[in-house]
Amino acid sequence: MTTSPELLDDASKPPSAAAAPPSGGTPLPTATLGGDSKRSIEQIALLLFITVPFLALVAAVPLAWGWGVSWLDLGLLTAMYFIGCHGITIGFHRYFTHGSFKAKRPLRIVLAIAGSLAVEGPLVRWVADHRKHHKFSDAEGDPHSPWRFGETVPALLKGLWWAHIGWMFDEEQTPQQKYAPDLIKDPAIRRISRDFVFWTVLSLAIPPLVGGLVTMSWWGAFTAFFWGSLVRVALLHHVTWSINSICHAVGKRPFKSRDRSGNVWWLAVLSCGESWHNLHHADPTSARHGVLRGQVDSSARLIRWFEKFGWAYDVRWPDASRIDSRRVEAPAGQARGRSEAADAA
Repeated sequence: MTTSPELLDDASKPPSAAAAPPSGGTPLPTATLGGDSKRSIEQIALLLFITVPFLALVAAVPLAWGWGVSWLDLGLLTAMYFIGCHGITIGFHRYFTHGSFKAKRPLRIVLAIAGSLAVEGPLVRWVADHRKHHKFSDAEGDPHSPWRFGETVPALLKGLWWAHIGWMFDEEQTPQQKYAPDLIKDPAIRRISRDFVFWTVLSLAIPPLVGGLVTMSWWGAFTAFFWGSLVRVALLHHVTWSINSICHAVGKRPFKSRDRSGNVWWLAVLSCGESWHNLHHADPTSARHGVLRGQVDSSARLIRWFEKFGWAYDVRWPDASRIDSRRVEAPAGQARGRSEAADAA
């Protein structure tokens, strides 16, 4: 892979992506669980958190056929899925990583906790990895590019596995003090990140607790744990990882970006709008990723509601001229861009 210069302006770069820790002063406090190195115990825990929910996901279809699945279990799965998904997409990604908007303190804390309930790793580590990904997207230094091993079919298959799961077992970790110093300086965010194990336990415990209390049975608690905890975590994991793998290998690319990010429409609802990935890499700080007609982006809709309630402000909404400037080909007329942007707003 070869590197290429940043496209467009400085506004497209994630905040603090290349910031170094302050020199000559007090060193930044420890960022999060595990720091910049991954110990053997973390590797084992990671393996368990990938394989156990995945086995539940594989078993879900035959078990649903044999047992059936209750509306309570489906409700818990759906509610916990979209709380965690929007916590990742709005919180970890668009807010903490890219600064697509500013948030009042209570919303900042809620987004940090909601993203942690997705069980995708400590907040500071997640953000550091993603900022590094944008700095070297699909080039040397990208933590999870599917093009890491080349462009032949065997190389791409190996790369897709790497981008989807394999990269998480790499012992070399992204330096958090270099890529996320702004988050490390915030004591509350640092604490939430360091308490990732607690949020994981809470996330897994909520469905069986609710299921058991509603049905007043251990069986109700068990089925709620199976669907609302294990299957939900596995589904959310693989949808999120698909943005790293599938959306950097296939999909339409209507916008100019320096990498191979593409739009994959069939992941849009489950990814809460993240699979409109080409626009995101063309304009990383945009609060909306699905900017064209018919592109569903539930994360952008929630950000709009947060703005209306006064919880979010200085939102970086894309306008027609900004969208048009990033097109691979200029539209036939400016009216088209305005129409599509208005429809997406």
